[in-house]
Amino acid sequence: MGLSTSAAGSDGIATRLVARQCGEVTITSGSPLRRLQWVAGFVLSVRLRYVSDSPPDLHMLNLVVGDMSASLDFYCRLGVVPTDREGPAAAHMELKLPGGFSLELDTAESARLWHAAWRADPARAGVVIGFSLRTRQAVDQRYAELTSAGYVGRQPPFDAFWGARYAIVADPDGNDVGLMSPIDESRRTWPPVESPAP
Repeated sequence: MGLSTSAAGSDGIATRLVARQCGEVTITSGSPLRRLQWVAGFVLSVRLRYVSDSPPDLHMLNLVVGDMSASLDFYCRLGVVPTDREGPAAAHMELKLPGGFSLELDTAESARLWHAAWRADPARAGVVIGFSLRTRQAVDQRYAELTSAGYVGRQPPFDAFWGARYAIVADPDGNDVGLMSPIDESRRTWPPVESPAP
């Protein structure tokens, strides 16, 4: 038994109200967490969460590899076919899987262009879990929300040379999570320059 309703305000915060009988109410707004416990009667639960854009789409796993030729050989033997035609001499290779998911391989030379934290400490950054966001603004908003909540920014948002807006934040276990907008061909730049440091 319960009543549920939700709404999004102009401040970008969604509110969800759920009526329950007895229990605990959790209210989150930004980083403070307050709990209200009721012993008897009805409880009104209010849950606030930031809404900067629609949910992100897990679309890529990026690996920084020590030997591009050996890595390509391994993944080709596994059955994953590269979409790039440059071959093992390339600094970056994209391998598309049947569902649209992308496995991307980068040499150290390539990673240093787009991952400031990798430049600072290569041993801590070998894998980036990539999420696609719908807009360039959403990348900046999600990065700001996550770093404001205490997560470590590993690469501040920047206009990447391949035409996307891009940022990296570390999850609670230190895994790098990439946030990327769609690629805009008109924003591609060459030659690439290193991304800004955090």
